[in-house]
Amino acid sequence: MTNNNSTYKRLGDYIREINVRNKDLSVTKLMGINIDKYFMPSVANVIGTDMSNYKVVANGQFACNLMHVGRDEKIPVALNTEDPIIVSPAYFVFEVCDNTLLPEYLELSLRNPEFDRNAWFHTDGDVRGGMDKEGMKDLLIPVPPLEEQRSIVSRYKAIETRIANNKQTIAKLEEAAQALYRKMFVDDVDVENLPDGWRMGCLGEVCSKIGSGSTPKGGKDSYLTEGISLIRSMNVFDFHFEREDLAYITESQAKALDSVTVQEKDVLLNITGASVGRCCMVPTDILPARVNQHVMIIRANEINYQIFLLYQINSERTKRNLLSASESGSTREALTKGEVEMQKILIPLESKIEAFSKMVEPLIKHSQILNIENLKMNVMLNLIN
Repeated sequence: MTNNNSTYKRLGDYIREINVRNKDLSVTKLMGINIDKYFMPSVANVIGTDMSNYKVVANGQFACNLMHVGRDEKIPVALNTEDPIIVSPAYFVFEVCDNTLLPEYLELSLRNPEFDRNAWFHTDGDVRGGMDKEGMKDLLIPVPPLEEQRSIVSRYKAIETRIANNKQTIAKLEEAAQALYRKMFVDDVDVENLPDGWRMGCLGEVCSKIGSGSTPKGGKDSYLTEGISLIRSMNVFDFHFEREDLAYITESQAKALDSVTVQEKDVLLNITGASVGRCCMVPTDILPARVNQHVMIIRANEINYQIFLLYQINSERTKRNLLSASESGSTREALTKGEVEMQKILIPLESKIEAFSKMVEPLIKHSQILNIENLKMNVMLNLIN
């Protein structure tokens, strides 16, 4: 966080504990806190639980879970900006009690990786280590003048709003593309009575490449923070490539995986585990790249087919067939190369495929531009925070 004029102060000097219980059961919204420091609906089984003992968190108050700081290397803490909620009785609930510290600024300070590093250090790195309330209060936070706090919060919120707007636009672009696919290839299309020139075939018929890679020598410990991208299943979601946790390998490691060199517009398919069947198109900005053994490259004979195949594989019918195939073999939750090659797909007239690709490609490019913009703005948020 850019606090040139700030001095570090003890957190406990600026906050006070709140211990309001839900005695009248008037608050019913039970929340937890995720590792990214946002409130989320609780997944705890509370059937038969006395909810009157749960703690109430009012608007403008904080809650945090100090039980697993050593394990998570973070303090899950969040500021409630909505109507009152309830949280576990084990949570520490507090509010700012000094008017020289803005709650919104404290929220950003508590998200700062430096704050988490200091908290983890206080647990001695014990994976079982929690932190008590007094230990958290003893942690130091930067407290610049109020005007600087307001400026930091304002800049942060402006970038957050821009990122959220971009995400909404990306979602609308994807909705439009999927609607177009359904209109051209699903609605009023009977696979038992296809239009002239249309037919059912196998995915392998229209592909020049279907194959997965392997884990580079040295495994996870050899991954770098820059170099040749190594795409793993955690990066591949339906219609979305997740850049977080993208691994990188050396030139020599990449050379050993030359047979699974990813090319522009390649379709990526997860073939193992709980994420089997997830599918997206590789974004050009992460190339050059390779895939590991959990991700399959699908490359059409004709470049115009790539976009069509992306939507075909993500269609309800094909997705259902892929999931069924992954559960029927000797290894559950896995797809073999043969199963993917033999996957039945719709093969319309080439003119239809080309028309679809020409209409959807600008939408995909626009989405990729917005995703890259969001990536850069997230870097800016880290600099501010």
